[in-house]
Amino acid sequence: MAADEFLIMPDPKDPRLTERVTGTDHDGKRVEMSVTVERPLTLFLNGQEIVTMMSICDYPEYMAIGYLVNQNMLLPGDEITGIDYEEDISTIVVRTAHKTNFEEKLKKKTLTSGCAQGTVFGDVMEKFEDVTLPVGTVIKTSWLNGLTKKINTQPSLYLEAGAIHGCVLAQQDRLLLYMEDVGRHNAIDKVAGYMFKHGIGGADKIFYTTGRLTSEMVIKTVQMGIPILVSRSGFTAWGVDLARQVGLTLIGRARGKRFVVLSGAERIVYDTENEAGEEEPADVHRKGAAQ
Repeated sequence: MAADEFLIMPDPKDPRLTERVTGTDHDGKRVEMSVTVERPLTLFLNGQEIVTMMSICDYPEYMAIGYLVNQNMLLPGDEITGIDYEEDISTIVVRTAHKTNFEEKLKKKTLTSGCAQGTVFGDVMEKFEDVTLPVGTVIKTSWLNGLTKKINTQPSLYLEAGAIHGCVLAQQDRLLLYMEDVGRHNAIDKVAGYMFKHGIGGADKIFYTTGRLTSEMVIKTVQMGIPILVSRSGFTAWGVDLARQVGLTLIGRARGKRFVVLSGAERIVYDTENEAGEEEPADVHRKGAAQ
């Protein structure tokens, strides 16, 4: 699949996202390598400070919108009247047509296991009892095999410098959006922000993350209305419990033609045969992605 088939994706050659540093290797020899650059970004909703995030800041507008959407601070139908990003002072302000005040909500935030201290809020989790995900969406094993192969061979910031997570939105076997960031929650927020701004629904979509299948990843996937979540990494117990509670299809350890599903197996259509012992090639793309 050509890179230009994506609606949007990272630019691993963007000079703002990496810098060259020197060090010493295991043999005591001098080495030079690229490292990922992370920056603080403080998000305001109208006149209220919401959060400061550590990010590569390649798509700050989408990350800001997605964060607010995934915290239920922006709802379907809300009108965004403006977004002001000030790179020199590391600030982004999202302005809406209606007044907002989330002082009480901010007091209820809970730290999560995200690599850069992601947050979720109590009222987001309370709404899980009312969530229903579409049951007609399926994922064929042939699509899953093809998606993982395509994702692992895309040009990426991970290949350029490492220390990064990736998230992909797909429809059947087609890759739509590809976002990377130092925290997987930032990458998923960028996808959510793009979907919100461009009116893309999640009911017929598949979401892929290189990170662990934690409670936060399940919550945010459900917030976007996506019924299928896939990772090449493993699971947490709470992530599995929440997925089962809302009927989310949760697929982990997806490597080559192998995977494990711990929730929502009824959405999987087995249309390929696994050859005994078949694995994907040596992992040059995502090895150590949790660095």
